Amino acid sequence: MSDRDRPASGPASCRVAVLLGATALAAVLGLLSKQWCRVHGWAAPGVHVHLCYSDFAQLFPTRGLADGHFPFSASLPTEQWMEYPALLAVVAGVTSWLVPAGGSLHERTVAYFDVNAAGVVLCWMVTVVATASTARGRSRDALLVALAPGVVLTSMLNWDLWAVMLAALALWAWSADRPTLSGALLGLGAAAKLYPLFFFGALLVLALRTGRWAGFGRALAAGTAAWLAVNLPFMLTAFDQWARFYAFSGERAVSFSSVWLAFVWTGWSGETFSLVSNGLFAVCCAGIAWLGLAAPVRPRLAQLCLLIVAAFLLLGKVYSPQFVMWLIPLVVLATPRRRMFWAWQVVEVYHWAGVWMESARITSGGTFGGAWATLWYGSGVVLHVAAVAWICVIVIRDVLDPARDPVRRTALERGAPCVAPGIAEDPNAGPFWGAPDGPLAAAVQRRR
Repeated sequence: MSDRDRPASGPASCRVAVLLGATALAAVLGLLSKQWCRVHGWAAPGVHVHLCYSDFAQLFPTRGLADGHFPFSASLPTEQWMEYPALLAVVAGVTSWLVPAGGSLHERTVAYFDVNAAGVVLCWMVTVVATASTARGRSRDALLVALAPGVVLTSMLNWDLWAVMLAALALWAWSADRPTLSGALLGLGAAAKLYPLFFFGALLVLALRTGRWAGFGRALAAGTAAWLAVNLPFMLTAFDQWARFYAFSGERAVSFSSVWLAFVWTGWSGETFSLVSNGLFAVCCAGIAWLGLAAPVRPRLAQLCLLIVAAFLLLGKVYSPQFVMWLIPLVVLATPRRRMFWAWQVVEVYHWAGVWMESARITSGGTFGGAWATLWYGSGVVLHVAAVAWICVIVIRDVLDPARDPVRRTALERGAPCVAPGIAEDPNAGPFWGAPDGPLAAAVQRRR
């Protein structure tokens, strides 16, 4: 198939304006949700009772940022080391330079919060436009990213939107047949949060299925170079502080919203839970790889990325409230079913509020909430797990029966070429566009 057969990329400028306007409106709502803390401070339990917790405000005075120390600086005491990947630590440090030196600690903390809130809103806007461009004939679906309650409520909680933006741009770059740029963006994303690294797994499965390795190789090389460019300077100058995130991730105990909370009675250490969790995640990845090779037609990239990231979150030792943002653009690209999306978001809002009610109960010594807070939190975790698993089942069904896939149906209606009778090509196939199945996929197909 020639480049002329590829779908046109990018939404119209008027639609971009609508998307940005919707994102700006949602961002105002997100800022208003933090207003109590901006006025009264971020002390517990009020920060949890009023649902306005933010790591921006918690870490500014406790990680040396308020005192002018840059993350991964040799002068920082151990208790002030940042437990974040290198790129997010750089963002945290650079934004601290923008805080005026005068004023009380509360005023400076509010200024630090505001600077970082502005930064993540810009990331949010880029994510929305990137998702619209990747969605191509379904650019309106990006409104779901612009208005998602999961982003409204958690965008200003942590720096995750920086990684979400880089991952969204990487999917756009791949769909635009720019694998080197896509890989570099994934490398930067992995330097901010671990999950963009998993996109290489989806690309690997598609390379195995098609036998086309050039794009994957270029993406992997660029991603490795980008990751090293961010991390190597800190690895050479402050290795212990740089490694804090990785050591902490392996050692930390099971925490909020993890399915492993049901097994804390075993007395297993954080390292043991990590071993079990990572082992099961590897099994899931093998299953997703088999699905990618055995499916009747080549799965779409967004479908595989979503399944891998969802498996990681469902099996992880912690599901922080802002992790929902990792999934939102992927769900929109993998299975853009509006009623399903809004039902899932209602569940995530219920879960998000339950987390803070339980946090308020714990930090107040039990004087706030009591049993109902724990019941709310527990039921929220169960519903969240069930909702994400439900989305995965729908995506797997679409992979096995691609005629049901709304993205392929839209592409077919718009005259996209077919990879099988009545089944349109993946609009985001990028370097895999028009590729027939390779010998490995053919062998797997014969063994089905």
